[in-house]
Amino acid sequence: MDSEKIYQMEFSRVYSLLVNKAEKKGRTRQEVDEVTRWLTGYGQAELERMLETPVTYGDFFRNAPQLNENRKLIKGVVCGVRVEDIKEPLMQEIRYLDKLVDELARGKAMDKILRR
Repeated sequence: MDSEKIYQMEFSRVYSLLVNKAEKKGRTRQEVDEVTRWLTGYGQAELERMLETPVTYGDFFRNAPQLNENRKLIKGVVCGVRVEDIKEPLMQEIRYLDKLVDELARGKAMDKILRR
């Protein structure tokens, strides 16, 4: 799938896929929300509002209030690509969230996921 198609997907659709992935491995929606808020700087109320209004996945990240400075500590492979090597900034932000949810689904402790 090319980048532009990913950017144009509805955030709520992608979010539900991320939650399903985590829940299949015994994690919760609240934990997905926590990693999403940590990465993007959205509050819970803002996140809920984004889920209720039509917003693209690209715009969700473009309009993020405060991208966490520690996100650059996220390393590893998502979809066969190392997140730290992704050149396109918006795609890298999207893949950071994918990586965080992957770590959550694999049972990693929240403190380690959030790079504390």
